[in-house]
Amino acid sequence: MARRPSKKFRKPLLGTAAVGLLAALNAPAALSFVEERYHAYKIARPEYMRRYGSWAEVAVPDRYRVNAIHAALLHTGKVLLIAGSGNSQKNFDAGTFESVLWDPGKNTFKKIPTPEDFFCSGHSQLPDGRLLVAGGTARYEILDGEVKKAGGGMRVKNESPDRAVTLKKGTVFRSPSGVEYVSTSDVTVPKAKREFEISYFESGRMKPWETKVTAAEARVFVEAREEGPQGLTTEAAQYEIVGLKGRAADDVYGLAQKLTTEKQDFQGIKGAYEFDPRAEKYIPVAPMKDARWYPTLVTLDDGRVLAVSGLNDVGDVVPGDNEIYDPGTRKWSKGPFRYFPTYPSLFLTKGGKLLYTGSNAGYGPAEKGREPGLWDLERNSFTRLGGLTDPDQLETSASLLLPPAQDQKVMVLGGGGVGESAKSTARTSIVDLSRDDPAFSDGPSLPQGTRYLSGVLMPDDSVFTTGGSEDYRGRGGSDILKAQFYDPRNNTFTEAAEPTVGRNYHSEALLLPDGRVATFGSDPLFDDKDNTRLGTFEQRIEVFTPPSLHRAGADRPVLGEGSPELDQNGRATFKTKDAGRIVKARLMRPSAVTHSTDVEQRSVALGLTRGQDGMTLTVEVPRDRTLVPPGWYMLFVTDDRGVPSEATWIQVEGESPAGEDAG
Repeated sequence: MARRPSKKFRKPLLGTAAVGLLAALNAPAALSFVEERYHAYKIARPEYMRRYGSWAEVAVPDRYRVNAIHAALLHTGKVLLIAGSGNSQKNFDAGTFESVLWDPGKNTFKKIPTPEDFFCSGHSQLPDGRLLVAGGTARYEILDGEVKKAGGGMRVKNESPDRAVTLKKGTVFRSPSGVEYVSTSDVTVPKAKREFEISYFESGRMKPWETKVTAAEARVFVEAREEGPQGLTTEAAQYEIVGLKGRAADDVYGLAQKLTTEKQDFQGIKGAYEFDPRAEKYIPVAPMKDARWYPTLVTLDDGRVLAVSGLNDVGDVVPGDNEIYDPGTRKWSKGPFRYFPTYPSLFLTKGGKLLYTGSNAGYGPAEKGREPGLWDLERNSFTRLGGLTDPDQLETSASLLLPPAQDQKVMVLGGGGVGESAKSTARTSIVDLSRDDPAFSDGPSLPQGTRYLSGVLMPDDSVFTTGGSEDYRGRGGSDILKAQFYDPRNNTFTEAAEPTVGRNYHSEALLLPDGRVATFGSDPLFDDKDNTRLGTFEQRIEVFTPPSLHRAGADRPVLGEGSPELDQNGRATFKTKDAGRIVKARLMRPSAVTHSTDVEQRSVALGLTRGQDGMTLTVEVPRDRTLVPPGWYMLFVTDDRGVPSEATWIQVEGESPAGEDAG
């Protein structure tokens, strides 16, 4: 007679039977459960982490969770996460704009009062360590089929040379047929330009002075006061401004080419601010001349900042009117004219030219401004660079100035077709700008077609890549939960631990001062593979710890006491007991990243000299400011095992004469 199991063993047996029944009834679910448990076990093993690294989610209190559209590392070691309205029409309408300051060392958070909607702005590191933030959102887009009132751009003319005119939001423009349109923002039109001319009679006698007046112009977006087809027009016309009387009514008027119910794009703002890392607040500076949404801001070798592209105040791509910010005067001036699609990737190269890789995000026609090339700002000339595979899939691609910067190699990774295209490419391509006739050549392929890939320069000269999706904004559940290291010397990828949080549109990654990598954001269209549930913004923060830090444990090289500033020879000396095993020093510019665009980060090789007593280390920074733009940098040293120190912050001043490069 068979024995019945005792009460002690009944529950485990029942549990085993239940699992067996589950496996029989739903084998895929059981298999998935087992695979997940095994995967969790595998990646938690020390030997796995020493080989591939590890990921950990950051504990973020609910009140500090934010839609991180932008992320910038400050020289205080804190990370500024900027949401603005966070891609939320509701927040925009309510005027709810957010920024959060995260201290990754202490894992503390602080809300920062945010004066304007910096959603989809541009940003750049300034020489004194402040962060320039310029542009943002003046109006959310309205899609085809949802536009109820005809609208479009109105050119406002002022023929008076005696006074500028400011028209407030809500100003009414009346067409010749009596249809009225209302402005959606304030607009100021400068005075007309008065020029004096002198001409002569045939006899050589001078005529009296003559004057020529050229009307000034500004733009403003208007929409019909009433819904309906009566507001539609595709013919150019002059519009009177309701409320103006007498001479002002003659001098100031509107001109519009067409006013329709077609899709109305986002509109930009002119506002610009410096974020002060010490005071931890935004400080207003002079606004830009052009409104910009999706602009790129790139630091030049003299510390000034060039702002390019973006959607303007009527939702058009800025046609090529670029401008330069001077941090000394905190004002903007006219820059060289050149058209780019929005968020173009522009890198300062040796000699001062800017490399445009063709990487961009979002807006602009497929046939204009997409070709890579070298832009000489002084001559405003552009030399196109060929050789790029899949040149029609550069939108949402990543671009990097490979380490070290002295090698002058730039890499393009992944990307997709223009707009909402399902196309994506696994292509990587590299251009060597040190060659006499540079051209792109293919590098190793990514594991699959990838848009929105994040790429981060590491202290050991590798490049860490993570995230992205195969389809537009993760459509079809296409987020890629993979990460790799790229080795520029060997031109190869190696596998890294897999992230657990998917990252696509509106995601960022950056190097932290302790050598880890933090990832933020993601804004999928849908939350499921069948594209039936609208997506929710990813507010979790996940941090990657590289394999080298797991191998080293607490035994990392340490830089001790030393100067945060360079001497007149570009050198700084630090005490360290690890001088004998340190083999490499890198100066790494902190990131300011958004929309797969990070033109700030760069890694510069430094000269190394060990003290005779073996207890000091002197680093030497290249004097060429086209290699090392002025600003605050993280100094990492790496030992003979490939283990980096934690960063020491150093400020590089401007106005340094060009000299020999450190190797």
